[in-house]
Amino acid sequence: MSDREQSASNEAAALDRPQPLPRAAYRRFVPLATRWLDNDAYGHINNVVYYALFDTAINGLLIEAGALDVAAGEVIGFVVETRCTYFSPLAFPQALEAGIRVGRIGGSSVRYEIGIFAAGAAETAARGHFIHVYVDRATQRPVALPERLLQIVKELA
Repeated sequence: MSDREQSASNEAAALDRPQPLPRAAYRRFVPLATRWLDNDAYGHINNVVYYALFDTAINGLLIEAGALDVAAGEVIGFVVETRCTYFSPLAFPQALEAGIRVGRIGGSSVRYEIGIFAAGAAETAARGHFIHVYVDRATQRPVALPERLLQIVKELA
């Protein structure tokens, strides 16, 4: 491959690479706290912690809105897909915020898109998504989104 071809290939790859998003890309924000144990040996939040932050932000919002009852509700959400892209490191004791929006609403599923920000920052330090499939607690078979949940996710779309 020539230098010119390599340069063009690198430019194309850079355009395909996910980029940080601004605060305006999200519909709702949830404050999050970091913990000492979130940091890894390199002094920043370990990659697996971001998935817990996603889960905490989404489920906390749904519980607070009365759209999810994890202890006794007939419908529960299973995460069936998840992804995270990292842009800049965060570390304890930083305060964080999760920006939340809904990318897709299906008959029994929702794609939540989450951006993790240092508190007050203009762009995401990390962003990703996960898909919940909502199921009957007893049968664990997919069900239609309950009305209250549907109302909340439409507000986030």
